[in-house]
Parts: sequence; C-alpha cells; structure tokens
Amino acid sequence: MNQPRELASSALEELRALLGDRVSVSRGVREHHGRDESYYPYAAPDAVAYPHSTEEVRDIVNVCRRHRLAIIPYGVGTSVEGHVLAYSGGVSIDLSQMNKVLAVHVEDMDVTVQAGVTRKQLNDEIRHTGLFFPVDPGADATLGGMASTRASGTNAVRYGTMRENTLALTVVTADGRVLKTSRRSRKSAAGYDLTRLFVGSEGTLGVITEVTVRLFAIPEAMSAAVCSFKDMAGAVNTVIQTLQSGIPIARSEALCATTMKAINAYNKTNYKEQPTLWLEFHGSEHGVVEQAKLVQDIARDNGGEGFEWATKPEDRNRLWSARHQAYFAGLQLRAGSRAVSTDVCVPISRLTECIIETGKDIEKASMPIPLFGHVGDGNFHCMVLIDPESDRDLEEAKAFNARLVKRALDMEGTCTGEHGIGYGKREWLIEEHGEAVELMRTIKHAFDPENLMNPGKVLPPER
Repeated sequence: MNQPRELASSALEELRALLGDRVSVSRGVREHHGRDESYYPYAAPDAVAYPHSTEEVRDIVNVCRRHRLAIIPYGVGTSVEGHVLAYSGGVSIDLSQMNKVLAVHVEDMDVTVQAGVTRKQLNDEIRHTGLFFPVDPGADATLGGMASTRASGTNAVRYGTMRENTLALTVVTADGRVLKTSRRSRKSAAGYDLTRLFVGSEGTLGVITEVTVRLFAIPEAMSAAVCSFKDMAGAVNTVIQTLQSGIPIARSEALCATTMKAINAYNKTNYKEQPTLWLEFHGSEHGVVEQAKLVQDIARDNGGEGFEWATKPEDRNRLWSARHQAYFAGLQLRAGSRAVSTDVCVPISRLTECIIETGKDIEKASMPIPLFGHVGDGNFHCMVLIDPESDRDLEEAKAFNARLVKRALDMEGTCTGEHGIGYGKREWLIEEHGEAVELMRTIKHAFDPENLMNPGKVLPPER
C-alpha cells in the first residue's frame, strides 16, 4: 500500500470549509477506500470526502483541480479490477451518502437516482409500483458505480446491461462543469451520444452524480431451475440451442463442478457436484411453463438430468443468493487465498469451444480455479485462487489469464465482458482495440487535460 502522507493544509481547509466533518484523513477510513475485491496492492487516498449533492461534488472537484489532486469516485468498493485504488493519492469522493431516489416516472417506466443508490435499495423503494430494475451484477453495487463500469450480470441475456438501460446521466467534469448528457426520451438523434461515452468510462472522464435508468414491469410469473450435466459442453450447448430457438430465457448461468462443490460447502446445500446450469424464466403463467418445458427437452438432449424447480419467491431468492455467493464460496476452497478474477466474453457460437479449451488449461493448474458465468451472453469468469504471499502463484495466475484473454481475442471476443479495465486489464486494451486507443487518449485529454480523474485506470501507460 502507498505510504500515508499529509494532504496540503490549504486543500484540507478548503474541503472542510465545504463539508465540515464529512472529510476524513484518518488512516482507517483512507485504507478502507484504497482497496476493492481485486488482488492488486492496496493504495489509500490522501483524504475521503462524502458529498450530499451534485453541487458539493462540483465544489470538491474544483478544490482538487486548484491543488492538482487526483479524484477517485467511490461507490461501495465491489470492483475487481482496481478501479478505486489511489496510486496517485488524492481525494476519494465517496458517493454512498448521495442515496436518494429523486424521481420515479411510473408511466414512462424510468427513474432518476443519485449515484449512491444501490440496486437493492432502488428495487425496494419502487416495489409498490409494479416495476423493477433488472441489472444485477451480484454485488449490491451503486447505480453510479454500475454505470461507470458498464455493469451487467445474471439478467443481461434478457434485459441488457447498463449500456442499454441508462437513459441519462448528470456528470461533473474535471473543469467543474455539470453536464446533463441526455433527456429522458427513449430516443434521440441530437448530437454526440455523451451518455454512452460516460457509461463505462470508469471515473476517468468525470464523476457521475445522478443516473436515469429504464424500469421493467415485474413479470406475472417467474420460474427457476437447476439442472446438472456430465460436462460443461452439455450445459453451454443447452443455452446456445435455447437462444437459437428463440426461447426467451431471463437468466442462464453455467457453473463447473469445482464451483458447485464450493457452493455446497459455503451454503450447506446438496446440489450435485458436477457441471450445472441455473435458469430462470419470466412471463405469463402459461408462457413460463411452456418455456421451461422446451428448455428441459433441449437439456435432456444434451445430457441434462435432475431438474429441480423453484417457483416460490423465497425459493428462487435462495437459489440465486447461492449463485451470487459463488465468488466468496470459491475463496473458501483455499484458505487465505485471494482471487485473480478473469472476465472474458466471446460470440455465443464460440463459447463452448472457449470453455472447453479453458477447462484443459485449468486441469494443468497447481491451484483450484472455479469457472462460472453468464453463458447466455457469452461471458464467463475463472477464479484463480492464489496465495497472496507467493510470487510463483501470481505469475502462474497471470500466465493463465494471458492465455485466456488471447484465446478470447482470437475468437473475436473481449478481455472484459463486465468487470471493466480498471488498473488490471490496461495491457490488453491495445491488443483488443489497436489504433482506437490513441483516439481514447485524445478524448481523455480533451475532458481531463491534467489527468486528475482516476489516473492510471483504463488507458495503458504511454510508451
């Protein structure tokens, strides 16, 4: 972790004049904001500020600009690619206290929230409207953080990612301007699409303070299922054939035998410890039954067996809670380990091939590597469980990830389906995007000429 240092007294005085005791330089607070779920070395900011409004964010940014301090937006710290690490020091702007639902437009099926609202909080507050927000990355992340990293998750195969579901943003740029990137209309052909530019920018172009997102009607019926297979190919091929048949799955998750073993141990469940497919269907009572039957037939043709159904909300929530805990369950497979997480995504037609080849690589590894993912959109993850004190383990994990990313890029895929680039995947950006990276640098310089906005993230260092 970077060494503690004092913020310039004049900068600290200005921040405290703005926010009072909502500015902290205590070691514990700083250290908390200098870490995420990644394995990268912790790096604490010099101070942490807790704004309550867009105007206060603007004022903090102006102080940072005058004193040339790095600005690191912070949600709840659930990122896995080092997005919030403060390797240049500076000020972490913790948006968690900006947690108001500002406007719910039931007729238009959209909502505007402050950036610190979490997805669970939002769904709890709008439940009475009969609407819900579907983007579900697993962690109870903030909407601002989810927009910044272009998050997706288990529901993306049906409802899309943050890219498709974000209608408008309020952003504070490095020069202190407050931008509204769009209106609430579902369509617009007016000017450059600034909303999409900021979605996925990971705090490097500005600080997102408000988010307007689409909402969807809560389905009349939902049904979830668990089905085991003899191999991962059977599970993945079932999903591919289902999509090609036009059957609308809401969620489709494939988990390897190692992951199922971890889930059973962590949750005290008794699922079969072999490759498993978790599915969910949304629609009418009749439609859900019909979809489930069709998928069950496809699964059976691919060696699927032992379908277990969950239709009651509490049973479905319990099932998906276990899936969302796969990351923490996996960590228990090797005591004291940290995870090097991978995040490739390939065209759906290449997914089975990619996973089979990756499985062969896993068999040669010296440490446990659970594999699971949102196979309905071609995205899967491996958790390489390393001893954080072992350089040998880390080098093996990096080599494994390099082979996986190269495999995905050769299949016209991407190095990151949803986690983002952050600090950890910068080296792959050039191989994936080529000359386009220089255009990204031009955009970054235009928005942030002094490189104060989350420096060291997304763009690889210039050579």
